[in-house]
Amino acid sequence: PSTTTEVTLYIDAPPNVTGQQIICNIETNRLRLGLRNHDRFFIDERTFSKIKAKESSWYLDDGVIHIVLVKVFRGETWEGVLMGAENESGEEEATTTRTVDSFTKQQMQQDLMKERYQEENPGFDFRDATFNGEVPDPRTFMGGVRYD
Repeated sequence: PSTTTEVTLYIDAPPNVTGQQIICNIETNRLRLGLRNHDRFFIDERTFSKIKAKESSWYLDDGVIHIVLVKVFRGETWEGVLMGAENESGEEEATTTRTVDSFTKQQMQQDLMKERYQEENPGFDFRDATFNGEVPDPRTFMGGVRYD
């Protein structure tokens, strides 16, 4: 799930793993996830866009690793979370979908626009709002989002 400020990733943890055994390195453009005493990460990929590493977090709950990545660019539509791993020659290999189809992207932008409208107009309810035509980019529409 994605909001105007963050993206959350849910990953099933290996069986019988505790939070103390997990290594989760969140960097500005990269996510690394692995287990202590193992020679490599099982996820080591670039993120779709920049994140605020110090404000991002992770936790283990009921066998699921929850990773909350805080977006640098508020309101940005992320078409995926991870860009893919690099192969031995340094080229990226797509391990996740890099882009979503146009219908899904429009739905994502619509949800982000509703959230943005709600933040900017707290006395109104935009949950049932609809858009005619193409949904504008929530990050740049009418002067862009505010960074209060």
